[in-house]
Amino acid sequence: MSAETSTETIDPKLLEELVCPVTHHPLRFDREAGELISEAAGLAYPIRDGIPIMLPDEARALKA
Repeated sequence: MSAETSTETIDPKLLEELVCPVTHHPLRFDREAGELISEAAGLAYPIRDGIPIMLPDEARALKA
């Protein structure tokens, strides 16, 4: 993970609208990791260059 990734931000209004594509539950923004977290699916979606990558194949599984 680069230092640039850890400073990613996301518009709070956008975050209110985004949901997990797998479970359709809300997401939590992890600023330090630069990811959107789906607790329900156990997945972390990356944010690259300020754009959330909402593809399940691009998400990493959260540790149990």
